[in-house]
Amino acid sequence: MEIRHLKTFLTIVEIGTYTGAALKLGYTQSTITSHIQALEEEIGGELFTYIKRNLQLTHIGRELISLAEDLLSTHEQIKNMRSTNEVNGVIKVAAPESLTISRLGQIIKEYSLKYPNVKLILTNGTCGQNQIDLMSGRVDVAFMVYPEIELEKCIHYSLAEEKIVIVSSNDGPNHFDNYKKSKFNHFFITNEEGCSYRTMFERYLLKHGMHNNFQTMELWSIEAIKQIVMSGLGFAALPYITVKNEVENGKLKVLTHSEKFEPIYSHMLIKKKKWLSPAVEAFVELVLNSIIETKKGVTCRIQEMESAQQS
Repeated sequence: MEIRHLKTFLTIVEIGTYTGAALKLGYTQSTITSHIQALEEEIGGELFTYIKRNLQLTHIGRELISLAEDLLSTHEQIKNMRSTNEVNGVIKVAAPESLTISRLGQIIKEYSLKYPNVKLILTNGTCGQNQIDLMSGRVDVAFMVYPEIELEKCIHYSLAEEKIVIVSSNDGPNHFDNYKKSKFNHFFITNEEGCSYRTMFERYLLKHGMHNNFQTMELWSIEAIKQIVMSGLGFAALPYITVKNEVENGKLKVLTHSEKFEPIYSHMLIKKKKWLSPAVEAFVELVLNSIIETKKGVTCRIQEMESAQQS
């Protein structure tokens, strides 16, 4: 069994087609096919099948994924035995937009400056999709903004509680009750379905019989949401860290409210492996150190803001 055959197998799993894997690996499609056939002969069963012209993993193929990842991880560890202190290679990170724009920018910049020999690939997706990509081996590190979670197959770091605030334009009302009691059907401006804090807020509205009080306007990005809220069209429920600059600059206003929302946290997940590459270990260490410092500053700012509202 050759390492390159396992690499070919996992690349097909990642991309979803033989043609795409051939392009990524620089092989001809016939070479890709021969790699899979060689693996199937050794294992004694088909790894892929076609269902309605779509390539699908067989039961044996699904079982092989984690074993192949472990073998390649061990192979990588052996290659790095002579240079355990050198951080290089590729690291793939998946994160929701909220964390990308509010927490990861400076971390990635610092990481790239500190480890120039590492190619860092960042993708954005919903929290659920990020977790799927991690478990399938498409990424090395996944971030989520979610309630408390416990995952057996992942190394899990709970980074910080992400304070969810309700924001409106600066000339809007000061209290959320004004929106609830208004005769006008105001807009709840939010992002895509599947977003954890949108789900939390909508669940709260439904529980308290307020789900028909507001129209929902779904936008494609947090930046677009903020711009529409600034225009005075409605309100949004977002992690404070994503609106911190606009609130401090007077472009948005945090509404006082009596609602008690389910707590939401930022999480970092790494798939459990026998060995983590130096690049992943260095990234995890940098994230944890950075989050600790950022959390101190945000906590102080929120406490100051809440004290000012109560006085």
